[in-house]
Amino acid sequence: MTPTSRTPLSLPEVEALARAAHAGRTDKAGRPYAEHLRAVAEGVRARGGDEEQIAAAWLHDAVEDAALSERWLRGAALSRRTKDIVLAVTKRAGEPPEAYAARILATPGALLVKEADLAHNADPARLAVLDEATRKRLTEKYARMRALLGPGDEPGRAGA
Repeated sequence: MTPTSRTPLSLPEVEALARAAHAGRTDKAGRPYAEHLRAVAEGVRARGGDEEQIAAAWLHDAVEDAALSERWLRGAALSRRTKDIVLAVTKRAGEPPEAYAARILATPGALLVKEADLAHNADPARLAVLDEATRKRLTEKYARMRALLGPGDEPGRAGA
């Protein structure tokens, strides 16, 4: 079977893979990291995202956090669009926020995933458990990214 004829991973398979890749990790609040991945995937679904975007949501931090390699992603049985979205939302060391936002905006489907990620990251209940300095820094960081991403008009985007 050639790589192009492989059956793409199903959403349950992508979820299991993402959970395994992040096993043992916790978020800034000390919660299992898989809770964040689930929340982003559910946020994408609730915003009208399709299966490719939901798969990307499960994997959105995998390369950035070195839970999975970019090489793995490129060879994975995933659609080209899912891979493109994951790479678009993967922050690169030393990259200015403006360049990061531009890449997200230029990649079809990526904005919806990033919006769901920002929504969960900026959830007041999630931020409330952090110390004041961290809460303030992250709130400003997320607000800046939202501003850089602009109002947008991507189909399936909340508010579009």
